[in-house]
Amino acid sequence: MSGEDLDLTVARLGESRIPSPMSGTSFVGDDEGVLYHSHWMEMQAFADSNRRPPMFEMAGPREKIFFDPSKLKCGIVTCGGLCPGLNDVIRAIVLGLQHHYGVKTVFGFRYGYEGLSPRHGHTPLELTPELVDDIHHEGGTILGSSRGPQDIGDMVDTLERLHVGILFTIGGDGTLRGAQALAQEIAHRGLKIAVIGIPKTIDNDISFIDWSFGFETAVSEAKAAIYAAKTEAAGYRHGIGLVKLMGRESGFIAAVATLVNPEVDFCLIPEVPFTLEGFLAALKARVAEKGHAVVVAGEGAGQYLIPGSGERDASGNIRFGDIGVFLRDRIREDFRQAGLEVNLKYIDPSYMIRSMPANPHDSAFCLLLGYHAVHAGMAGRTSMVVGNWKRDFTHVPIRLAVSQRKHIDPADKLWNNVLAVTGQPRDM
Repeated sequence: MSGEDLDLTVARLGESRIPSPMSGTSFVGDDEGVLYHSHWMEMQAFADSNRRPPMFEMAGPREKIFFDPSKLKCGIVTCGGLCPGLNDVIRAIVLGLQHHYGVKTVFGFRYGYEGLSPRHGHTPLELTPELVDDIHHEGGTILGSSRGPQDIGDMVDTLERLHVGILFTIGGDGTLRGAQALAQEIAHRGLKIAVIGIPKTIDNDISFIDWSFGFETAVSEAKAAIYAAKTEAAGYRHGIGLVKLMGRESGFIAAVATLVNPEVDFCLIPEVPFTLEGFLAALKARVAEKGHAVVVAGEGAGQYLIPGSGERDASGNIRFGDIGVFLRDRIREDFRQAGLEVNLKYIDPSYMIRSMPANPHDSAFCLLLGYHAVHAGMAGRTSMVVGNWKRDFTHVPIRLAVSQRKHIDPADKLWNNVLAVTGQPRDM
């Protein structure tokens, strides 16, 4: 994206006039930003015309805040699929609110947006530092999760009834769209309730954000599955190890896991189409050359090859066909028809990966995301997501984060490095 007409302005509830209770910290000024562009060729047009280049608002604690901590109540909700680090983010928000600002009441709404809808009857869980002290050692979310929309008016009614001033929504594209709708209804009613998103997508596919929590843990855990596939494949004549990894519309996990495991021979991702005939011919040639092969497939790869895929789930997402099972069966049949022996082992570690606790790097990242979400909410920001860009934490308007999916560019460095590692044909 060129950035020529990019509006990175973050909405505010009003002027921040209350001195922050934080001490011994470096405050961030409202005029501090993180440049959207990082290369000179991108920046040159702005420099030549003396225009201000686009920049994200920098995240961090402000010297003046909007909410009075002694009167504030907050809420947290987790939605969508499980992901390593959910409990870490919950814990960071609760500890940040209490220890940095002295906020005493934090509601944990149960089972996603259902917890904000009275018709489901889920009683909020009151989150205290004692309750969340050790939850970062556990996978999943202590609040539970769900998919699917709820009535926006009902949810805002709940926030009003409980006098919630800041709602923290932890989730992916669907969750953020729900958060955007909540913020719009809140603004329509003239209420002073902030909605702050923390982007949760194991696929790393949210736009205007470099990295999402859980992604590094997923890649780390995928390494074990690929190692097992390689060991099994190498142990048999004409052995093939096939691993299906997460990645509905974006193949970042499959691509980066391939770079971590250079023994992978083929990496299939949603962004790069392939023909079944081309792939099978290349696979047979690789097995003939080295005696075995390892294939990694992102779950969204090759969906156009699978009959019957295309239904939608409760969140409106398209139900994908199982590319792993499809390839497993087609590979066996193709080798059989060619009169070739094949020993294929298929591994799908998806739910094992999703349920893992965060690794150390992800855990630290989650802590900082949670803290920066708290700082943003206390400063009166709303309808925004805490992001990271070029190693800095940022404020991103939700409307931009949900404007499009982030994808791998087949012409970019990442995919070219994958092709260099695997040696697979660019076109199959």
